[in-house]
Amino acid sequence: VIVTTPEKWDGISRSWQTRGYVRDVALIIIDEIHLLGEDRGPVLEVIVSRTNYIASHTDRTLRIVGLSTALANARDLANWLGIGQMGLYNFRPSVRPVPLEIHISGFPGKHYCPRMATMNRPTFQSIRQYSPAQPALIFVSSRRQTRLTALDLIAFLAAEDEPKQWLHMDESEMEQIVSGIKDSNLKLTLAFGIGMHHAGLIERDRKTVEELFVNQKIQVLIATATLAWGVNFPAHLVVVKGTEYYDGKVKRYVDMPITDVLQMMGRAGRPQFDTEGVAVVLVHDVKKNFYKKFIYEPFPVESSLLAVLADHLNAEIVAGTIKSRQEALDYLTWTYFFRRLLCNPTYYGLESLENHDINRFLSTLVEKTIITLEDAKCIVTLEDGRGLSTTSLGRIASFYYLSHETMLHLQKSLGDMLTQEDLLQCLCHVHEYSQLPVRHNEDNLNGELAKLCPLPVDFIQLDSPHVKAHLLLQAHFSHIQLPCTDYYTDTKSVLDQSIRILQAMVDVCAEQGWLATTLRLQLLMQMVSQARWLKDSPLTTLPHIEAHMLHLFRKRKDLSTLPTLMTVPYNTLADALRSELDEGQIQQIYKVLQSLPQIRVEITVQGWWEDVGDAVKPIRLGTKNPVMVHTSHEYTLSIKFTRVNRPTERRAYAPYFPKPKDEGWFLTLGHVDSVELLALKRVPPINHQSSQLITFSTPIKPGPYILTLYIFSDTYLGLDQQYDIPLDLVTSTITEQQIAQVESDVL
Repeated sequence: VIVTTPEKWDGISRSWQTRGYVRDVALIIIDEIHLLGEDRGPVLEVIVSRTNYIASHTDRTLRIVGLSTALANARDLANWLGIGQMGLYNFRPSVRPVPLEIHISGFPGKHYCPRMATMNRPTFQSIRQYSPAQPALIFVSSRRQTRLTALDLIAFLAAEDEPKQWLHMDESEMEQIVSGIKDSNLKLTLAFGIGMHHAGLIERDRKTVEELFVNQKIQVLIATATLAWGVNFPAHLVVVKGTEYYDGKVKRYVDMPITDVLQMMGRAGRPQFDTEGVAVVLVHDVKKNFYKKFIYEPFPVESSLLAVLADHLNAEIVAGTIKSRQEALDYLTWTYFFRRLLCNPTYYGLESLENHDINRFLSTLVEKTIITLEDAKCIVTLEDGRGLSTTSLGRIASFYYLSHETMLHLQKSLGDMLTQEDLLQCLCHVHEYSQLPVRHNEDNLNGELAKLCPLPVDFIQLDSPHVKAHLLLQAHFSHIQLPCTDYYTDTKSVLDQSIRILQAMVDVCAEQGWLATTLRLQLLMQMVSQARWLKDSPLTTLPHIEAHMLHLFRKRKDLSTLPTLMTVPYNTLADALRSELDEGQIQQIYKVLQSLPQIRVEITVQGWWEDVGDAVKPIRLGTKNPVMVHTSHEYTLSIKFTRVNRPTERRAYAPYFPKPKDEGWFLTLGHVDSVELLALKRVPPINHQSSQLITFSTPIKPGPYILTLYIFSDTYLGLDQQYDIPLDLVTSTITEQQIAQVESDVL
């Protein structure tokens, strides 16, 4: 059984031809399939389309189960999923385990914040009327609104005879719980039996609120809309306080998807406690009739594939599913978009349902998408004008699950001699970070944060998600305290995506043979993993070690670098640090030092020599004695890694990185004189021994020739190794082609 997000399965199933377990899947269950019409909908659509395509080409029966809210066009969805009449169950919205009583109220007012304020008293009255002693959930659009709503409710409670009527536990017990709460607003609201829940709270505060509400110690929970999807906390009463949210991308308030509103309402009514639930929806008065229609009746689900068609078409071209324009057209017929195009043509911009109009519309769509991908250098059209083939950039985009817009940005921004600052700027401007939220008034917070960061940013664009990403990464490297808890959540989001983007940037530069930029990107990856600037001492990545303590390590030569420090006995380390740290802290440092990889390297060169034929010759590292090789021949470096110390931890030591990380290595072979990268390989974690082969070709000109092998960690600062491999190029009397001919004759 595989439990996964749609995006993960999309990435995995793209390589279905080489992954047998993907082809073996016999049942797929998709929850919330009505989300086809939302931002993540195209991923669901592509998964199902690919699944049906795989089944048709492997002659295997595959069953799809889709779970959804009530739909107006359930038959279209069922047809696309391959579900017959016997397998389709589409209940009316009123059919629920617990009947739902719905009240919709409209509120006038053009401006969002005053309108939200006028909804607070009706919210209070709804709790008094419908859920005076039972759990009530209030959904709002933002973290700021959770606070403003809670404070207004407390003001209304203060006028009551019993202001703490929503607190269902001993006050002294609550005081004890509140003493462990970090958020100052939450400390205040919990005392009145009101909890707040949003992503800006630290995890411990959030868990405390959840436990108090589930155990009915507090009666009211005010939450952002994401709670409706993420956690199942049903209540007797749900109040949806406003159906708009601030969209940082368009810099205005926009309507929530109807699916979100239905999901929030669906939290009303607890099957084990209630005979009925109550949902109160407070909306802008001009939208009242719209919500009445779709709350009481099923709503149609449309496709949102067109907005990201280029990325998914690129993935299928990389996979070999699509090899021509005609196959791209055929691919579209597998999609839900195609079903809905024929049912609701005007929604997608199709003027008539005549066959020639449909064909022209789809052909134009495919042609525009292909041109977009060609402009991004992700695909090329073959000489016949019809065939399509992927490029290295297209493969990189598909493998790392990146947008074609990111590939376009990378090819314009990357170069052969970029600085660390240039690369950080390039990283922060990828398309993936355009979704980073910039909330109301956060441009002011970004301006304050920019004053603390060492690298300048564009002060005209402080409301840009890319500038915010740049500031968050700088703050991460500098250990700057962020202005609010929201920014910690946002930093986690930025870091989560950064590694795969950097890996893609490394591949793009390696393809171009840019040695210096590739190495700097590998160092930038270390900076991201360890939350340090490159100029910082690697010793500061150890626990409890700050820059002002570095003088302690300079007293002895064997303590001055991370590799030497890893080999010293505990007593030597403790003697040096006791003046600043206690024994427990020193033990933590020693434990980390013992877990870091101590790697020994041995190198040999394999190939053909005129005097001995095929042979293997050792490279004596650290010496300048060259190994004689022939010009215009191919040789292979064999690099043997031995981990001297046994790993004590399963994961890499990266305390500031938001999720567990494996330690890996980059093997980069370069020619320093020409600043050219000759080969790049990734090495997985080395637990004991590992061997890697790198093939290179020698140049035509005889004489001295020095290659350099760089062994860089993708996680740790200060553990990199670099070896010069001196070669003496000598012309041979036999060419490589003649050798190959002799070998084939022998065979």
